[in-house]
Amino acid sequence: MYKTVAEAKAFFQRFVELVREAAHCEIVVCPPFPALAAAAEAAAGSNVAIGAQNLYWAKEGAFTGEVSGPMLRAIGCQYAIVGHSERRQYFGETNETVLKRTQAALEYGLTPIVCVGETLAQREAGQTGAVLIEQFRQGIAALPAGQFGRIVLAYEPVWAIGTGRVATPQIAAEAHRLIRAEARAVYGAEAARAIRILYGGSVKPDNVQGLMAQPDIDGALVGGASLDPVSFASIVNF
Repeated sequence: MYKTVAEAKAFFQRFVELVREAAHCEIVVCPPFPALAAAAEAAAGSNVAIGAQNLYWAKEGAFTGEVSGPMLRAIGCQYAIVGHSERRQYFGETNETVLKRTQAALEYGLTPIVCVGETLAQREAGQTGAVLIEQFRQGIAALPAGQFGRIVLAYEPVWAIGTGRVATPQIAAEAHRLIRAEARAVYGAEAARAIRILYGGSVKPDNVQGLMAQPDIDGALVGGASLDPVSFASIVNF
């Protein structure tokens, strides 16, 4: 929950120039709802796509305060984050609602970035694998194979988000391997190879290279370091 419309415009004015030559990855920025239209306008014609931080699963209706997939598409969004740990932690998001939001994003032409990850207590209790498998089976595995091939996954260890505590590349890679193995078990080897799994958890310019060197880590879901255009661009361009 950062950046007014004016601040978002200023961000894109700087950021788009800094990543103009980046052709090795897809770049997506997900501002808060009030700044989405301005962000889409500022990013138009560039190699930067726009996504939302959340969406509701209904097309329209008596759901005061919610925002639907068609509304997001209409202002230029191509992506939507689903099931971010903060949505799960503070706003009652469950595996079941994650699945509904994912299905809605796909129905309305958005690419969902579906988040999974364990808390510190769960990690210390040795429950990381069980938690990730449960989140996958209850929040993702009901998707048909064709729909699964259209999503992006993101592993975000809750204990590493905004805390400065980063999962080592080895810890992150282990979780990514587990998620990919679960994808293989449910959807087969080809789908598991093709699915992109991002790492999110205090990704910064000085640790992105070690994380991206891991074969099962396909990209980054960047939080605090994305608020500054120079910092974020250095992650994109590392």
